[in-house]
Amino acid sequence: MLVDQRGGGGGGGERPTVEVVVPVHDEEMDLGPSVCRLHEYLSGSFPFSFRITIADNASSDGTWPLAQLLARELDHVRAVRLEEKGRGRALRAVWGSSDAAVLAYMDVDLSTGLEALLPLVAPLVSGHSDVAIGSRLRRGARVVRGAKREVISRCYNLLLHATLGTRFSDAQCGFKAIRADAARALLPLVVDGGWFFDTELLVLAERSGLRIHEVPVDWVDDPDSRVDLVATPLADLRGVARLGADLAGGRIPVAMVGARLGRAGPPPAGGGPAGPGTVRQVARFALVGVASTLAYLGLYAALRNLLAAQAANAAALLATAVANTSANRRFTFAVRGAARAVRHQLQGLGVFALALALTAGALAGLQAAVPRPGRTLELAVLVAANLAATVVRFLLLRDWVFRPSRRRTTTPAAPAAARAPAEPRPPIALTRSTR
Repeated sequence: MLVDQRGGGGGGGERPTVEVVVPVHDEEMDLGPSVCRLHEYLSGSFPFSFRITIADNASSDGTWPLAQLLARELDHVRAVRLEEKGRGRALRAVWGSSDAAVLAYMDVDLSTGLEALLPLVAPLVSGHSDVAIGSRLRRGARVVRGAKREVISRCYNLLLHATLGTRFSDAQCGFKAIRADAARALLPLVVDGGWFFDTELLVLAERSGLRIHEVPVDWVDDPDSRVDLVATPLADLRGVARLGADLAGGRIPVAMVGARLGRAGPPPAGGGPAGPGTVRQVARFALVGVASTLAYLGLYAALRNLLAAQAANAAALLATAVANTSANRRFTFAVRGAARAVRHQLQGLGVFALALALTAGALAGLQAAVPRPGRTLELAVLVAANLAATVVRFLLLRDWVFRPSRRRTTTPAAPAAARAPAEPRPPIALTRSTR
């Protein structure tokens, strides 16, 4: 159930050009200062009419009463409450019922500099783009965060490039905007209600042929972040596998979305590193990779009770390496029969050796930095190292072990409609802020 709290000026009145959603869960300490700072910026420096919506998803502290107070005291601020936890659920509920022309969201800690908000939404208001994202990984971004988060973020985005053929640089930055017409078309297709919501929305937007605008941002890591560095990457891996399988199986009507919004259609399937015509291939590799990673982590956790970290890591990797090569040989790259099977396994062991070097190096670096790391930190570092190893494994399997010269394959050309450039969307009729 969605509870909507509006105060004296809190979100009522004229239709805003931009609605900025701030999803929160147990954020009593940060909510007041952050919303006041955001409200001051939008009231004094933002050229478009606006509404700030605090989206409380199942907070159990004083967040909801504080959100109601802010909605009563600040003009153009409202508060809504959902009884279920999940950032994706909160965004879907607010964006899906909004009357604004452009829908944005940002994390409550305001890790991203507010001066990037106007460059984020301006291309959507003008009709140049359909979706806009803040990027911590593009040239010009200035980022302050720990090495662990940096490694995990970069490995995750590399994994998306390798498995789903994505082109955008940063899927997880909590600073995004979308035109309302694009949101209405895409939101019914997005399944995830948690952290993977962002990635799923962006992948579907890109596959629908929508224009994604990227803004390099100044970003400072919040040391009190609530993101679980083990559970969240594992949930993301499951999301990548599900989304890849659904796209490969044609179960998501992305072409219809592009047609509905007047786009020429999805970009060529080979927009990413996998090359043209291999969407099904990279989706299957993602499925094998997720299964292998989960099996590896389960074996490592079990063996770690008996062996030292490096020995447990090597044994878990070796146990899954042969099965991984066999599954990719048959399932991903469609190689049948016994021909070159031994050779492929030997080359697969070479790929395994590289994965072992990456994960062993990550463990050694962790142990050098933290003499007695806990099991949770060990697993987090191994998840990040395995994400990097997964990208490398795909490239080596595709271009070395099972490269096309060793297989008789035919790659169809991308249809002309898919190659046609997208036309700009019509600009939005502007409503000025009244301050």
